[in-house]
Amino acid sequence: MGGLKSHNFLEAERMENYRYLLDIALILLSTKVFGLFTRRLALPSVVGALVAGIIMGPAVLGIIHSSSLIQALSEIGVIILMFEAGLDTSISDLKKAGPKAFVIATLGVIVPLIVGYFIGGLYNVGPKAWLGNLFLGVILTATSVGITVETLKEMKCMATESGNAILAAAVIDDVLGIICLTIVSGMADSSVKIGTVLFKIVLFFIFALIAGMILHKAFAWWFDHDSRGGLQRYSIVSFSFALIMAYIAEQFFGVADITGSFVAGLIISGTRQCSYVQKRIGTVSYILITPIFFASIGLKLAPIQFTSELIILMIILCIAAVITKIVGCGLGAILCRYSMTQSIRIGCGMISRGEVALIVANKGIALGLLPDIFVTPVLLCVVFTTVVTPILLKVVYKHDANDPDFLLGSEYIEEN
Repeated sequence: MGGLKSHNFLEAERMENYRYLLDIALILLSTKVFGLFTRRLALPSVVGALVAGIIMGPAVLGIIHSSSLIQALSEIGVIILMFEAGLDTSISDLKKAGPKAFVIATLGVIVPLIVGYFIGGLYNVGPKAWLGNLFLGVILTATSVGITVETLKEMKCMATESGNAILAAAVIDDVLGIICLTIVSGMADSSVKIGTVLFKIVLFFIFALIAGMILHKAFAWWFDHDSRGGLQRYSIVSFSFALIMAYIAEQFFGVADITGSFVAGLIISGTRQCSYVQKRIGTVSYILITPIFFASIGLKLAPIQFTSELIILMIILCIAAVITKIVGCGLGAILCRYSMTQSIRIGCGMISRGEVALIVANKGIALGLLPDIFVTPVLLCVVFTTVVTPILLKVVYKHDANDPDFLLGSEYIEEN
């Protein structure tokens, strides 16, 4: 009898060990089906992938649950997305956008931080409540550019002037977000050394600049002088390089891994084999990695018991999340002399909070900085902004033949 129980246990464990194969297959199929459906509705397929994760996940059907493997693959997915964004970016255009992007990102952090703090004050009061309310503002400062990158790629708008500004501002936004998180966390956790973290961030950008100049020339020389047959090694080495840069950024400098992979893409961009690498990386991204990334966001949403207070707070947070980025980043863009249309596009491109906000929220929960009343509304707000961003981008990127954004984009495409 004991032997039979042991056999049944081992059999159940074996089936559980291989469950990931079915989960991945269901994710790929459901994201494709929902993606095709949203395309029929003239919406980006990214929206369908996100909705697929919500419907197939615990929030609705409960067929697929998040796992360590799915989370690891989704992390690789956003790394690949940012690597592709770097490959698709003109370094000269990014340099032009750099100073402007700093202004855009700064206002795109300040406005949500202030508004988030005041929203928190409406629901969380007490002598030490200000720190939790400030942390809510820190969560709202986050920007997850992965959704925006995929949407702009799908609409062929990546090489526009506003697209370059979004990418540059998102990278700076990540750094400013880390600084805000570090300062607020340091107020609650004495083990966090704010000066050390800021010093490591500065070191990373010095490292990225020096390594970038050296490695760009090294890759360019290799691509130009390698006469052996077969091109597969270029994509393998390039992808490995992106992962290594992501690891270095996160592990040694405390900067987001997506920033490291974006720098890796920039280093390889403009080289002779860049387009080949893009195609090969794009294939892996399309058939496996990015669908898992998009679906994983929906899988994080659990069944929710709605109350009137929860619904009102959720609505307030969602509205604030959208408006603060459009106003903050849009105002920064206007100050930098972008047109009103471009400014709105830049603001909309910075709305999605995605996995970045989730990471910040998890940190707040671990430190006891995020009050329980905010946890569920924040998660719902992340899902909402992730779904609404590609929809808004689809609307604001409708263009005509005289649109300066697309004139710049066509010139860039011709040059490369």
